[in-house]
Amino acid sequence: MFNNTIRHIHMKEFITVPVGFIDVNCYLVPSETDGCMYIIDPGSEPEKILKGIGRSKFKDFKILLTHGHVDHIGAIPDLMKKLPVSNLYIHKDELPLYRSPENCLLPWLPPIKNLPAPSTEIANCEFRIINTPGHTRGAVCFLFERLNALFSGDTIFQSSVGRTDLPGGNQESLMNSIRQEIFTLPDNLEIFPGHGPSTTVGFEKENNPFINFI
Repeated sequence: MFNNTIRHIHMKEFITVPVGFIDVNCYLVPSETDGCMYIIDPGSEPEKILKGIGRSKFKDFKILLTHGHVDHIGAIPDLMKKLPVSNLYIHKDELPLYRSPENCLLPWLPPIKNLPAPSTEIANCEFRIINTPGHTRGAVCFLFERLNALFSGDTIFQSSVGRTDLPGGNQESLMNSIRQEIFTLPDNLEIFPGHGPSTTVGFEKENNPFINFI
């Protein structure tokens, strides 16, 4: 069964589509301001993502990647074939990981074939890119102030943080990113991570054991 969650925020909505056996949260964010639908971290199951998009009125789609790990990029080739995607954004420091033939999780997730060349720049009026290295060298979060939403990828989760024992990970950088970038944002800001349920900045400041005791 197609399992999706529709979030209604300030009379707007976006859709969360959990994909793959690790349940990566792919977010579909319509933007009247930018005249497109943003697809954040299309990890796998392109048909499921397309079903979430449905009969969108938008004629333009833009893919935003919080980072380049294989479980967050698997649906890109098929989506690029089936949708009019005008931009595929990733931070420049993620390019080596995105392109690496060793970017895989064997035997479950082989390297993704036929990945298109991404862009390291994107013009928009809707969101702010916050650099949050640590889980990977070029990890970022996307702050949509209109939605009071921070899409955090694998930097921070509800009561947890991203792994730093994978290539490109750095625990000190991750802690600095969370404390200096995310925890300086308003306490009521909702965090929508790459896996698991949403949370808030204030809740994590008070309750996240990985941050408070490291």
